[in-house]
Amino acid sequence: MTTTARGRLTPKQRKTVAGGAIGTIIEYYDYYLYGLAAAAVFPAVFFSSNDPLVAQLSSFATFAVGFFLRPLGGIIWGIVGDRVGRKVVLMSTVVGMGVATTGIGLIPSDQAIGIAAPLLLLLCRLLQGFFVGGEMGGAATMVVEAAPTGKRGLYGAFLISGAGIANVFSGGLMAALGATDDSWFLQWGWRIPFVLSIVLAIAAVLLRRQLEESDAFTETQTLQLALVGKKVNPLVEAFRHPKNAIMGVLIGLPQSIAGYVVLTYGLAFMVSNEELPAWMGFAGTMMVGLLQIVVAPLWGAISDRIGRRTVYIIGCLGFAAMVYPAFMMFSTGNMWLIWLGQILGFVVFGVAMQATLATMLAEMFDPEARTTGVNIGYQISNTLGGGLAPLICTALVAAAGGAFWPVVVYSAVIAVIGVIATLVASIIPDVEGAGRLHALAGTPSAAEVALDGGSAATAEKASRG
Repeated sequence: MTTTARGRLTPKQRKTVAGGAIGTIIEYYDYYLYGLAAAAVFPAVFFSSNDPLVAQLSSFATFAVGFFLRPLGGIIWGIVGDRVGRKVVLMSTVVGMGVATTGIGLIPSDQAIGIAAPLLLLLCRLLQGFFVGGEMGGAATMVVEAAPTGKRGLYGAFLISGAGIANVFSGGLMAALGATDDSWFLQWGWRIPFVLSIVLAIAAVLLRRQLEESDAFTETQTLQLALVGKKVNPLVEAFRHPKNAIMGVLIGLPQSIAGYVVLTYGLAFMVSNEELPAWMGFAGTMMVGLLQIVVAPLWGAISDRIGRRTVYIIGCLGFAAMVYPAFMMFSTGNMWLIWLGQILGFVVFGVAMQATLATMLAEMFDPEARTTGVNIGYQISNTLGGGLAPLICTALVAAAGGAFWPVVVYSAVIAVIGVIATLVASIIPDVEGAGRLHALAGTPSAAEVALDGGSAATAEKASRG
């Protein structure tokens, strides 16, 4: 991939990075917004007849259910992206996400329409999950394939800067609206950020219609037709050598729970246990987003120098170490300590994982299965990890009589799993002429192709660097 003079991005590369980042803004805006509302709004609006604990569990259950369709959406949209093109996926998913999120903001309360309210919430949440399932794989693949050699980490991390912007938008809007009269906020105010999602979706469509497919995608498509006579099945290719598909899921687990343990469940913990106003947690989330915009590219650039694997392991271990002090700060009831807890608990090390995960997953698969492979790892890990994290934490703390130590143990176990999987995975080095992990299916030799022209053992050794 060429760049302009002085190493600057070409216009095509700039459009690709911007197009990927705006989709990530919508993905995380929708999910962070839902998480905030599930913690502090939905129990009163859609489950008001229940006991407060049951209402909170019911609200987080709908949060978790939205993750169940993410793997299905990831596989379907991944296959479309690897066979038809990444642009088709990115245009489709962003529209679907915008419509589903806007729909949530239009659902009447359970006091107005009874059981239909939570059922409609569940339907919109399922649609949200299905379309979100295809977003990160398509965006990460296009950005990584478009990035200059040696800079994939930096430009891939801009996707997480987009997540930071989403945090600012979602947390900022909810904080501002949450500071108004409680009755007005619970009836109307919380709906405004959800309805605004359609505006972001329109902006994303206008930007993404200018995207072009990467050279790696078009060249691989041509190679398949020339050597094999047909396009290979991306799902079959992702599991033809199953190690990375499995490791991708395990690697993604600590990244997936970090934000939902510290920010989403942390907010519910503060509101229910410490009886703090919800706007305080919303404002902290906004500050987390502001820092995330800057911190993510820094970690991405560091990963270009010391390796994605090293940065991700640092993130896993650091996150595990910060959960206890973060919840200690949440327990004080002091606004400044709460905000510091959110920053230490997520920004410093959680963002290190987020900033490197998508790029690392893209480097674990060859182009013909890359979107599918990224989606498998990212979406299944988010379903098993992030989607269930608030529900698991709520149940664990309730079983421990209000003590948060089980959340610390849970986070540490997931972090260790992520470290081990990261050490085991094979990763294509971000160097000129790195080649492929495996030979294209149907070619004369189906044996592993060495990354440096040597033996398969040499390739594996290089991939661990």
